[in-house]
Amino acid sequence: MIRKRCQLLQKLTFESKWDKTIADQDRERIKQLFQKTILDPGINIQFTSLWQAKNHRGELLVAVLIHNTSQRNFTFLDQIMTYVVSGTIFAEHTFPSPITVEKQTSMPWTFIFPVGSFNSSQSFEDGVLRITS
Repeated sequence: MIRKRCQLLQKLTFESKWDKTIADQDRERIKQLFQKTILDPGINIQFTSLWQAKNHRGELLVAVLIHNTSQRNFTFLDQIMTYVVSGTIFAEHTFPSPITVEKQTSMPWTFIFPVGSFNSSQSFEDGVLRITS
């Protein structure tokens, strides 16, 4: 399997809300992770985990770098996403708001799984985000 370092083809961009609110330390951490990421050119949409947490409302926040390695823009619209921990689906939710990632672009994003879309009694660290077809 041929893998290419991110920086050969990909560019890193921050959605405007992220760009305005992200702390300098977090921006640098994301840039460093982006530079180290090795992508599979045969997979158009890939995710690199940034962090997971629960907010004050009990929602699960899954922050990732979304990598669109394709030659076309990709829009998440009414997309079912799953968050898998230790091979088991921990959370699943349909995300109705459109998120567009330009071709050959990587972008940080936080997917917010509402209460009820996941098993709140299990550990949620070190999972992976997946697109459900």
